Amino acid sequence: MIQERHPWRLKDMTPGAITERLLERPTLIVPVGTTEQHGPHLPLGCDTIIVERIADDLSEKFGIARTPTVEYGVHATTRPYPGGAALRRRTLHRVMNELIESWEEGAGVREFVILTAQANDAHLEALSTIRTGVASVVLLDVFGLDFDSLLTSPEPLAHGGELDTSLLLYLAPELVTGELLTTASFASATKGEGLYKFILDRLTQRLLNP
Repeated sequence: MIQERHPWRLKDMTPGAITERLLERPTLIVPVGTTEQHGPHLPLGCDTIIVERIADDLSEKFGIARTPTVEYGVHATTRPYPGGAALRRRTLHRVMNELIESWEEGAGVREFVILTAQANDAHLEALSTIRTGVASVVLLDVFGLDFDSLLTSPEPLAHGGELDTSLLLYLAPELVTGELLTTASFASATKGEGLYKFILDRLTQRLLNP
């Protein structure tokens, strides 16, 4: 029998299908994005687009169900770009605690893989201090990986910089518009493809060897 391969998205599944999936592996991938500025050339959901694609690929690869994305995170307000919005650290922490509690108690989930791409300390603290009953929580931070050998810009992790822009040029090039920031001058779709494969490989290893 050929194994079915596709992302296992909770929002697309019936309760019965979710029960079967969790009986096979009581794990959920929980992507947490942001809605914030990444320069004039990238969409506000840049981080969200990245983690959603990774969540889908990891879900398909490991057969793990993945939740709908939490699209708001904690970040410092830098420039007044219209549409950006953030949560306070304690608000994100409370939201995540309540969601995790619901899935742990209501569905018997015993492992949570929280996936994010936001280097803000308060954001990461909110996600790394979640309380559970018996379930384990693994936090995978895309921007916590070591990209030094793959990037050229002196500020590669700046918002709208080489890393963000390269990834979006690969994942959603139609959403990259306008003049690139100086920190994104080394960005390209080819580099984005290599970076994405690097991220997926490293996170796969983290899941295989926690």
